[in-house]
Parts: sequence; structure tokens; C-alpha cells
Amino acid sequence: MKEMRLGVFVKLTRDIDQQFARLREHGFSTCQLSTSNRELFTDEMAEAVLAAQQRHEVEITALWCGWPGPGVWDFYEGPSSLGLVPAWCRAYRMEFLLLGSDFGRKIRVSDFITHVGFIPENPLDADYIGVVQAVRHVARHCQQNGQFFLFETGQETPITLKRTIQDVGLDNLGVNLDPANLLLYGKGNPVDALDILGEYVRGVHLKDGEYPTDGRKLGQEKPIGQGRVDFPALIAKLKQLNYSGALTIEREIKGEQQIKDILAGKEFIERLL
Repeated sequence: MKEMRLGVFVKLTRDIDQQFARLREHGFSTCQLSTSNRELFTDEMAEAVLAAQQRHEVEITALWCGWPGPGVWDFYEGPSSLGLVPAWCRAYRMEFLLLGSDFGRKIRVSDFITHVGFIPENPLDADYIGVVQAVRHVARHCQQNGQFFLFETGQETPITLKRTIQDVGLDNLGVNLDPANLLLYGKGNPVDALDILGEYVRGVHLKDGEYPTDGRKLGQEKPIGQGRVDFPALIAKLKQLNYSGALTIEREIKGEQQIKDILAGKEFIERLL
């Protein structure tokens, strides 16, 4: 079986060559690229990415694509502002994701990831029905580009996500498991979530955190090994499922501390592998 390999979450910018050089200096060989900047969806940027990828021998395992418009990452305004769930912004965010998928084809990635939003638990909810239709439209476009469409976990319960995948009904759907998000949003235990979603997992974020203790705010993200994610059990379960994809470290802070936490997380996970 192909072994899991460690990578890091990288924001796409115009200095991508320097970013890939630093990535290799820190001992990583894979990454997920992240962007929500329409101005970067150009042929010139795609050529720069491919050149940097070849020069530094970096594997881009997925493109993580955001979407335009206001979004509030909490429990009160989040359901009405994030992803494809809010009807008021669904159409132009769908259009943006189609452009993102096209850019992903230019840089030759096979997995395309986004946060779909707070998918309603009730499958008869009008917004649930709208999300299913929207995802089907975007995923079909991804299919034409030779890509899988991956849901990032966290804003919905695992069983709601599985129901959504089944209702969309395409064979190029998958999951990017973010164990910390399941905790931060109070939606489930990440190890148990693999019993529900394991067959769909094509990508994994390595991120840690705590359950929320305030009914309005998400839980707190933590450095790997300092939160509630049981990484030994998570890695063991992924091995049981014969997962052989990338493990991508993500740390949602900036500056020197981010780099320190990423490298400490790398050392922590390497001991488990």
C-alpha cells in the first residue's frame, strides 16, 4: 500500500516559487494550494505554479477554493453567510467555483475542495435542496475537468454530509477530513466520523482544536497535539481504511509562530507514522 505523506496548506500568491522553496526547506514534498482570489485564475499564474512545482519537486495534492462575498465564521451569522447554503449568494459563488475548477485543471490537480457551508440537517429544507442542486452542478463541471469535488468537513454533522453525497448522486464526490473542524463546530468526534465518511476520504487536514464552550463562537484551534483530536487513533483508523493520500498540516495563524507550530506538528505526526 502506498504510504501516507506529509504536506502543508499553502496560500496561493504570486511568489509561489519562494513558497515552494521554503516548503522543501522545511522537509515537505506535498501541499494543498488555497485561493479565493479570482485575479489569480490566469494562464500566467498557472504556468508559474507548474514551473515552481517542477523546479522544487512539489506534489500539489488538491486545490482548496474559497468563494467571494461576506462570511462570518460563527454560529449565528455563519449559516446565512457561508458557502453555497445561503440562497442570496449561491449563484455567483457557484460561478466562482466553476472558475476555480478550471484553474485547477490548468495546474493539473485532481481534487477540488471547498466549504459548502452549514448544510441543513433537514433534507426537506429548501436550502438543503438548493445545496444538493448547486453541488451537483459544480461537481459535474469538476467531472468534466477530470476532478473530484471534495467537501471539507466541519460545518455539518457527518451523517448530514453523507446524506448530501448520496443525494447529489455523482461518482466524483469525496471528503477532505478536517478533524479539528468537527470539534470547533461541535459536530462530531473526528475518529468516529471516519466510521460514517471513511469510504469518501480523499484528503486529510492535520489540525487540532477544542469543542466550543460558548453557544455563539466556534471552539479554539490549537497546535497539533495540544487539542482534543486523538491523532494516534485517527492515523490508525486511516490505516485501517487503507487511506494512502496526503496528510496536510494546517495552522490558521500567521507569522513566525505559525511556522514553529507547523514544524512541531510535523515532528509530532512523523512519530506516529
